[in-house]
Amino acid sequence: MKKSIYSVLRGTFLISDDSFKNWRLILFLSVLAVIMIASSHSADRKVYEIANLKEEVKELRSAFVDGRQKLMQLKMESSVIKKLTDKGLSPSEVPPKKIKVKSKN
Repeated sequence: MKKSIYSVLRGTFLISDDSFKNWRLILFLSVLAVIMIASSHSADRKVYEIANLKEEVKELRSAFVDGRQKLMQLKMESSVIKKLTDKGLSPSEVPPKKIKVKSKN
């Protein structure tokens, strides 16, 4: 036990005769660490992108509601009458009449 701790501290486990197994393990662990770091960075990047997309969705939804409200105001009868009186048109005083067509069948 004491000998193995000293070999790790001095680094002799890397230069001994059977050090090839140790180097393979160290290389494998290093590759796994790099993959883990890259995966973490990728996940963080996706979280930021999702947050930005949620903000954009909120802004677009707000613009949609605002546009729909303006459309509803433009479609109101009072708004239409007001715009047409500026052009010289006024609503009819006589109500519309329904025309009934009788078929010859």
